[in-house]
Amino acid sequence: MLFKNSPKKSNRHKWPIPMEIRPSPIEGQGLFTTIRLRARQKIGEFTGERISQREGRRRAKRQKHIAIVEINPQLAIDATNETTGFRFINHSCSPNTFMRIIGDRVEFYARRTLAAGTELTVDCHPSHHNGTLPCQCGSINCRGTL
Repeated sequence: MLFKNSPKKSNRHKWPIPMEIRPSPIEGQGLFTTIRLRARQKIGEFTGERISQREGRRRAKRQKHIAIVEINPQLAIDATNETTGFRFINHSCSPNTFMRIIGDRVEFYARRTLAAGTELTVDCHPSHHNGTLPCQCGSINCRGTL
């Protein structure tokens, strides 16, 4: 599935770069860049349903694959039903992207230069799994659990 500036109601949700979702060697589906990315380049914005942090934690208890980011003590974003792709970024203990919370938004940036075809990963630690889910990232620095 290829995403390239998918049409949305607002330009705020357009992807700055083309990406695709495909099978991941880490787990399930993953999000891959289809072009070379520069270090610290903005990749895009995590979007989804805006919910309370309390509701986010309630929902996370029912899910193995959690696509919820807590913005602050009151607000979370649940991307479970989103089609923009950032919900498919897999965890890695040695990630190649990082999240930046700016106000009530969550943006992803490249940690280093990434070749086209690279799976995008982020460190989800700490997570809603509270160390109960075995990590499958395969990183030399793997902590073993999420």
